[in-house]
Amino acid sequence: MKIYAFIGPSGTGKSYRAQWIAREYGLECIIDDGLLIRQNKILAGKSAKKEPSKIASVKCAIFNNPIHANMVREAIYQYKPSGILILGTSDEMIEKIVAQLGLPEPEKKIYINEVATEKEMERARYFRREQGKHVIPVPTVEIKNQFSGYFLNPLKIFRRRDYETAVAEKTIVRPAFSYMGEYTISENVINSLVLNVVKSFSSIRRLTKVRNRNVYDGVIIDIEISCYYGVNFMSVMEELSKKVAAEVERITALNIVEMNVLVKEVYMEK
Repeated sequence: MKIYAFIGPSGTGKSYRAQWIAREYGLECIIDDGLLIRQNKILAGKSAKKEPSKIASVKCAIFNNPIHANMVREAIYQYKPSGILILGTSDEMIEKIVAQLGLPEPEKKIYINEVATEKEMERARYFRREQGKHVIPVPTVEIKNQFSGYFLNPLKIFRRRDYETAVAEKTIVRPAFSYMGEYTISENVINSLVLNVVKSFSSIRRLTKVRNRNVYDGVIIDIEISCYYGVNFMSVMEELSKKVAAEVERITALNIVEMNVLVKEVYMEK
């Protein structure tokens, strides 16, 4: 397979341009910050942006963990891409990545100053330095489970060349190791959001219980309700689960892995 390297200092816009570079050179996959990506889909790996510190982020990006490296190696062997673009901050970093993944040396190296102006790179540095923004070259839906609880901003880039318009979907994320740090959400907040949604249903008499369970890739919410006699329980439960999931994800950025709604009581008016 063809192996190309895309090299430039951290925060100069490599991830922002990765999809265009890969498309221009006919490279099927991208390796960026611990992820193996093909056509906007994550095939394997975990994002270095999810690590708690900059040092841990670098180790993840160079596949220092044998389990992580093996996961990506197996995916490469399974999918057999015709070409891979590897992103790195230096020639040394590229060497470490290809060694860890058992890949051949890059036959071509592309440097960020060859495809971006100094003004463009400085603008990228500003967003990284002042706002802690990092770009991941996949749609938000692809990394939602890895970044549950992080505020993600979807980004669509349109580029027109030779009468052909291409669209690249990316995601902006602020990692925990950025200056913004981490944030937490109280369980009472989720309970209040659920109660607020329940109040909008005339078919539900009251909310009897809410339970939240944190799992690796998000939150599971269990709801128990009391409904009025005569309503269609299935319709109420389905609509409630959709509205609660949408509202909690919108307000908190948590990834709702599972919604369970139970009609615990039936209320019959005299």
